[in-house]
Amino acid sequence: MNEEYTPKWLAAQLGLKYVATEIDRAMESLGRQETTASEMIVDLFTAEYERRKAESQKKRIKTAGFYNLKYLDEIDRNELPEGMKNILPELETLDFIRQHRNIVLYGNPGTGKTHVATALGIKACMEGMSVLFTSVPHLITQIKECRSSRTLHALENRFKKYDLVICDEFGYVSCDKEAGELLFNHLSLRADGKSTIVTTNLAFERWNEVIKDKILVAALIDRITQKAYLVNMNGDSYRLKQTKLLNKK
Repeated sequence: MNEEYTPKWLAAQLGLKYVATEIDRAMESLGRQETTASEMIVDLFTAEYERRKAESQKKRIKTAGFYNLKYLDEIDRNELPEGMKNILPELETLDFIRQHRNIVLYGNPGTGKTHVATALGIKACMEGMSVLFTSVPHLITQIKECRSSRTLHALENRFKKYDLVICDEFGYVSCDKEAGELLFNHLSLRADGKSTIVTTNLAFERWNEVIKDKILVAALIDRITQKAYLVNMNGDSYRLKQTKLLNKK
């Protein structure tokens, strides 16, 4: 055997970082009969598997593009609007993604829409799913730029393959008919096959304040709400409550 071909060297060449670091120590333990060969192998490769799993989770979370990292266990469920309190236990199973169902979170600002959407997205990343987080204004800008640079087809191919896409802040910025059509066409790529979460501060009857074309608005609502969870997030602003508490102190 080539002298270089030590267990540690081989592990390093194969990218088994944990095994390469710990194998000498593990073999010493084996020599002292503190463990069996089978136990040593299982322990080393279990730890290597967990290391790779954690790295993959971090990578998926990073590439998803979350503006802030928010987790389900950080949510004060007592402060959530009633509609979300009732449905969150079902949503956090992530079955809605496996069933290719959408979620629309609508309500006034500060009630936890983005926090919940982000937390569900991060959990999806942790469970091995691919996620994209984007604001609607940013998405429209990106579509226009890709169309101008003739890379729209590549963007569309990526967009329709994500297990979950989170479109945040629909309704904060108005868009013209062209932008509305681009958004509709883009979201239609995921219809029936993948899951999308939309957060908005506007009830459906007010979406024509953002997109002036009533026919397009009706088509967009129909496409997004098909088989969707529609969650009323109207309630007292959590951020405002926190501000008032700080001011009292």
